[in-house]
Amino acid sequence: MIELEGVPELVDPVMVAAFEGWNDAGDAASTAVAHLDREWKGEVFAALDAEDYYDFQVNRPTVFMEAGVRKITWPTTRLSVVRVGGEKPRDLVLVRGIEPSMRWRSFCNELLGFAHELGVELVVVLGALLGDTPHTRPVPISGTTSDPDLARRMDLEETKYEGPTGIVGVLQEACTHAGVPAVSLWAAVPHYVSQPPNPKATLALLNRLEDLIDVRIPLGELPEDARAWQVGVDQLAAEDSEVAEYVQSLEEARDTAELPEASGDAIAREFERYLRRHDGAGPPGAGGHATADGSDSTSYLRDNPSGRTRPPKPPKPGTDDEESSED
Repeated sequence: MIELEGVPELVDPVMVAAFEGWNDAGDAASTAVAHLDREWKGEVFAALDAEDYYDFQVNRPTVFMEAGVRKITWPTTRLSVVRVGGEKPRDLVLVRGIEPSMRWRSFCNELLGFAHELGVELVVVLGALLGDTPHTRPVPISGTTSDPDLARRMDLEETKYEGPTGIVGVLQEACTHAGVPAVSLWAAVPHYVSQPPNPKATLALLNRLEDLIDVRIPLGELPEDARAWQVGVDQLAAEDSEVAEYVQSLEEARDTAELPEASGDAIAREFERYLRRHDGAGPPGAGGHATADGSDSTSYLRDNPSGRTRPPKPPKPGTDDEESSED
């Protein structure tokens, strides 16, 4: 039985979770939850026992000094709560940790125990995967759920993915079987520039989360960081003709595939977000990551010890290899 002492009664709580590792290309998802925690000054109220879920040879503890005393931080998953003010206040339960090494079902059941005790109405799990997407275009965000009714109500895709999965997919299914509404939001990170951080992908996830749960998220310096990131990648690509050619081919494929969506709902969502932000407001780990097909992938390096490697050609628009989300 989970007993939560000192946690106030929450208002319309939503649980937002992200996990470092295979589900977190460019650290985009875990950085998004860290941003929410920092901006709203989250208070940690629980931490899962690291002994139960982590292999310390895979995720090693960290030694540090505090006031002359040697201490150890263990890899784990922590839960914090933040209150979002405004006309319609609501609370967020933030879950941030590392993909567990073992006992995934027990791990998910423990998180669901917290969700039940806190009266969580919706679980949103953030993830990021590597894809054939150009850094010069808006970051594709896929919203998926296993619940057909939820998919219709929230304008999401009903997931059809089959293949390898991570803790994001397992937690979403655990929620479904427990009768807890759950959604996964996935950002597609360019595989040729997958090194963290990726503020552009983090910003895209937060914008989509804002639309989904109808709260205004303070973005701080993220928009400027995202612009600086893109400028930096532009400069790197300009220095290598092969990379520049590859990025151009991705742009052409993306523009051709998404041409019909340059109007309608996409424009309406962006305009509504703009109005929300300006209405009454002042000045403005080690290893691979999930890919669109569920496999592991390592980043494409412009210069490596064995020489230059030309990145793979992007799929042609309309083929079965086009990007799809994993959850």
